[in-house]
Amino acid sequence: MKQKLWLNWSLSSVLLSGILAQGSNVAAQVVIDQREIDEQPFTSSLKQITNVNQLRDISPTDWAYDALRSLVDRYGCISGFPNQTYRGNQPLSRYEFAAGLNSCLNQIERLIANQEVEDSDLNTLKRLNEEFAAELATIRERVDSLETRAASLEDNQFSTTTKLRGQVIFSLTSAFGDDKAVPFGVTAGSAGEVDDEPVFDNRVRLNFDSSFTGKDLLKVRLDALNVERFGAGVTGTNMTRLAFDRPLKSDFRIGKLFYRFRATEKLRFVIDATRGRYNANVSDNFNRLFASPFKGSVSNFGRFNPIYIQGVGGTGVTAVYQLNDAIAFNAGYLARNADNPTEENGLFDGSFAALAQLDIAPIEALKFGLTYVRAYYPAGKAFVTGGTGSALANAPFGSIDTSADHFGVQTSLDFEPIIISGWAGYTIATARNDGLGVEANDDSEILNWAVTLAFPDLGGGGNVAGITVGQQPRVIDSDTGAEEDDANWHLQAQYRYRLNKNISVNPGLIAILNPENNDDNDTVYVGTIRTLFEF
Repeated sequence: MKQKLWLNWSLSSVLLSGILAQGSNVAAQVVIDQREIDEQPFTSSLKQITNVNQLRDISPTDWAYDALRSLVDRYGCISGFPNQTYRGNQPLSRYEFAAGLNSCLNQIERLIANQEVEDSDLNTLKRLNEEFAAELATIRERVDSLETRAASLEDNQFSTTTKLRGQVIFSLTSAFGDDKAVPFGVTAGSAGEVDDEPVFDNRVRLNFDSSFTGKDLLKVRLDALNVERFGAGVTGTNMTRLAFDRPLKSDFRIGKLFYRFRATEKLRFVIDATRGRYNANVSDNFNRLFASPFKGSVSNFGRFNPIYIQGVGGTGVTAVYQLNDAIAFNAGYLARNADNPTEENGLFDGSFAALAQLDIAPIEALKFGLTYVRAYYPAGKAFVTGGTGSALANAPFGSIDTSADHFGVQTSLDFEPIIISGWAGYTIATARNDGLGVEANDDSEILNWAVTLAFPDLGGGGNVAGITVGQQPRVIDSDTGAEEDDANWHLQAQYRYRLNKNISVNPGLIAILNPENNDDNDTVYVGTIRTLFEF
């Protein structure tokens, strides 16, 4: 009996030392795929094997092949998964360790009972136990320490399902120029001078990200804002708006609330309860390094094609079907005032935007997308260009009910060390009823485009330099005769320097030539230095 206990303990110690020594090395290199864990529960899926060649992911050239073959052939104490894999490079869970150790102990007990254990094996185990006595003692201490720390973390953790992430921006910003820009048809210089006093702003985000299955995400985001909107009130045009501003200042409020989940491996849904945005929901917005209002473009226009701003802030659902690695289909519906039951509001009677998009990636470095959005804006709520273009382009018929068909093409080409992205957007806006100088079914055609150059890791890992050149939305043709012949030019340069993994500094400069698509207007500039804290 003593021999049996000693043998079991010796084998357990040796196995433990080997497993932990190998596990500490592998854990530093391998990230556990939670989806694989969910699909293959370890607690009930291990299966005894009788020949090492039953394992599909083990070959004679593997460095541990002989050891595994010995354990299988001599002791029969190796378990595999039902799909005939061993997963030798995957970190070991406590369940797997317990199952494997129990299998070996059962086999050893049987061998001892049948007196099938050779003296040479007993002597080898005894010698190993003596040689590694100090290491085994150290391992036992480490395991005890880890268990104590794990218990402490479990007792004091914020949540078993929720992670808290935060972002804070401090920004020093100022506008430059002579006279404020004026809309189409207004005398240049009549709006006074640009407000050029520097301001210090801040914006805070607290993200509560919860997952219940490992494949889903419930996001609750709290926003606190104290940001000056560098738009028409400061420069005379919304073409100078910053990426991280918002229409109003506030203490903490719900800035985002959605639930994302997979119906199948290829099909996922996003249900937006409030503040929905297509740029965050679709499979790709084709300007990933500049899409974020915190870490991306310093200007609002430079983030992505304005077609993705349609329906912004709305409630609805977006579906993404990933046909294969090269093709994805997107479809969505967002209503901007879904919680209001009055006429010309609600889910289906008020402002809405319905999207369809096809993504194609013929090669790894190249991808492009074709996007269509059908939108409607009730009287007084026109938002045709998402606030990125001129006043006329944003509301081509004034306060009249307006519908619009938006067409967009986007692309991105990644050839290190430069990523070139770009888009073109074409809109046909239609008046839905008559008004002063406007007849029902009058159309206005609106155009915008941009090209961005990104230089990832320029000057160090995590840094990004960027240049954006484009023309913000302008009316190129209209049945009402209100057309903008003087195209604006949007020029932007920025550089995000990463001080460490939690702090970045991001200076940027925006220049708008011919703001409001009027060459009588002076050029307007906005310079900003953002400091981003992430935790």
